[in-house]
Amino acid sequence: MPEVKSHPCFLTPGSLNPAKPLFVFLPGMDGTGELLRSQTQDLVTAFDVRCLAIPADDLTNWDDLSHQVLSLVEAELKGQPSRSVYLCGESFGGCLALKVALLAPDRFDRIILSNPATSLSHHSWLLWGAQWVNWLPDWFYEVSALGFLPFLASLERTTPSDRRALLKAMQSVPGKTVNWRWSMLREFEIDEQQLKRLTQPILILASTADRLWPSLAEAKQLVNALPNAKMVVLPDSGHACLLETEVNLLEILKEQDFLSNSKFKIQNSNV
Repeated sequence: MPEVKSHPCFLTPGSLNPAKPLFVFLPGMDGTGELLRSQTQDLVTAFDVRCLAIPADDLTNWDDLSHQVLSLVEAELKGQPSRSVYLCGESFGGCLALKVALLAPDRFDRIILSNPATSLSHHSWLLWGAQWVNWLPDWFYEVSALGFLPFLASLERTTPSDRRALLKAMQSVPGKTVNWRWSMLREFEIDEQQLKRLTQPILILASTADRLWPSLAEAKQLVNALPNAKMVVLPDSGHACLLETEVNLLEILKEQDFLSNSKFKIQNSNV
């Protein structure tokens, strides 16, 4: 994929498929838009896939970034306003997905959240870590990225090429940007009354082997707060579960009846 400069944009990992539903992927803190790579081969058989890419030097706040993403979505739908849109956010991107969806709740037919980082402000040890990174020099991030990999992914469940891609994505983000995106997560807040506005089907993936976030606890809180949400528990997966060879997002969507127009059944318990 090409290097992203100046402003957020959509990357197209496969061929254009305007006759299929639009699938918009919002990435984690790396912002590269390249870490959906393990899923795109299958996803493009059912969707017209776009991956948000955020420039490495971008310091946009939640409100502005959310509006930029919504504008990108609207541009994709020009001439096809009734086209179905699936919004998928991973980690940091899960927070962004909720912000974007709240700007236009009727625009998105389905929402998928993968280990969303929605409650950093409620976990003191993570909050302390987020503040600590402000003291680190820029060179530290690139050097330390390799040691940080086991916290982001279950490495034994990823291919060597995907591990290299994850490392490259981590190293592409300068310290200033890492600090800024941590600060965004610290400040992220959506109350339950706002979440009740999102009445479309929402699927939350929760990794129990996540070493970075308390993803299962977060998913349970969201399922209880959202009117029409259910959870899929991934018992052996790490934080970056969409990179794992044994996780097939399209198959999960099929198994959860998330591709059909049939009535979505709310399940507030583990799946």
